[in-house]
Amino acid sequence: MPRPLFLAFLLASALSAAAAEPPVLIGSRLQLFVDAHLLAAQRGTQLRLHPPQPREVALALDAPWEGPMSGYVTMLADDGLFRMYYRGGGETTEEVVCMATSRDGVKWERPNLGLVEFKKSKANNILLRGQRKAYWEAHNFTPFKDANPATPPESRYKAMGLGRYTNSVSGDREKAIVGLVSPDGVHWKLLRSEPIITKGSFDSQNTVFWDTTRREYVAYVRDGRTTPDGRRVRSVLRATSKDFVNWTDPVWLDFGDSLLEQFYVNNIAPYPREPSLYLGFPMRFVPERKTVGADARKVDGVSDAVLISSRDGLRFDRTFMEAFLRPGLSPQNWGNAHGNNTPAWGMLATGTNELSLYWTENYGATPLIRRGTVRVDGFASVNAGFAGGEFATKPLTFTGGKLVLNYSTSAIGSVRVELQDAAGKPLDGFRLDDCVEIFGDETARAVAWQGNPSLASLAGKPVHLRVVMKDADLFSFRFAD
Repeated sequence: MPRPLFLAFLLASALSAAAAEPPVLIGSRLQLFVDAHLLAAQRGTQLRLHPPQPREVALALDAPWEGPMSGYVTMLADDGLFRMYYRGGGETTEEVVCMATSRDGVKWERPNLGLVEFKKSKANNILLRGQRKAYWEAHNFTPFKDANPATPPESRYKAMGLGRYTNSVSGDREKAIVGLVSPDGVHWKLLRSEPIITKGSFDSQNTVFWDTTRREYVAYVRDGRTTPDGRRVRSVLRATSKDFVNWTDPVWLDFGDSLLEQFYVNNIAPYPREPSLYLGFPMRFVPERKTVGADARKVDGVSDAVLISSRDGLRFDRTFMEAFLRPGLSPQNWGNAHGNNTPAWGMLATGTNELSLYWTENYGATPLIRRGTVRVDGFASVNAGFAGGEFATKPLTFTGGKLVLNYSTSAIGSVRVELQDAAGKPLDGFRLDDCVEIFGDETARAVAWQGNPSLASLAGKPVHLRVVMKDADLFSFRFAD
């Protein structure tokens, strides 16, 4: 059998198998290619990771109340103002919670809050000082703006911090998660005297948010875990709550058959443009590497960051085992692994087509908060090279009357789309030859077919997408009105 016919046969066979599955109900939700969730068959295409492009240093943590151990950054968008929360101090000064602000995500300033005294002055951007080793500490304060419509104004902002409590069985003082609330993100108080989560080690940045899709609070916290081969690794537990006070017993995240790696922080949150999809950017810790470079410089391990994703918040996909964020050329980023190359929790929309991510560099000296950018939805793509390729989706049901792509091609590249019925048969009016060739670089391009047929007649019916590409990337798609 000639090779093209053989490949077409394989594609048709895969579609036939996919047709036996119930259709994936995507409605008008945005679909990112951060995993193979929708892919039924591929020929000459592959999923490709797109790391952020490093930009300027957003903030150097060089104030007297900050210092070499500053870190654990949270980014928050708040009604036209961007906030950056982070830990200051930790080596020669007491740990504190600080806040910087920005209007554009590029230029940041430290507001003079006048709240906490440091060396006999309140002229600083310190929000809180913890009661270290007493009740709670400022080591890993992580806030969020609560989108729960039932939340009263006085607790519109919430946070988790590292606390301590007396174990009623052993009598020991042990670590726990405490809750904090605020009406404005600046003035904070403890939610209650008791902790809200007690299972876990909690000794890095723990994350929490209101899930608008599932209508519950979700927390991800750190604990130690034993792997099937007997290794002890840092990993992630998940708990949920309806009221932020009473939480389910935390359970381990499911990473499938992938290697369990050391995740120092998790940085998991709903993707702002499609909250049903969770994205995480864990800092990956490699403690066994104790020297680096030609001079075998001694270090305490090395670190980078990876991309993980989930459709349900519990089972996480590890399609991309390679680094999303590398340490880079600076020797200072190789070593001091407990803080370097640590992504901030949260991303900011800093342009129509741009998302900004932030991470810590130069930890152990003067920590730097670096900004990096990705195009919207541009964390990964289906990619085809010069030789071209194609892929087909599982059967889908959608709502809407048009198909919108976020794509990029070269000057000689192209993207074309065919719609097929549940059995993989091309639909009249939506065949590949009917599709108007797409080339360029756009984040919201509607696909057109000759005669401009409307997709509305196909809404609610199972269809496959067949996408034929050359020297191109497809980052996401959605059906829209």
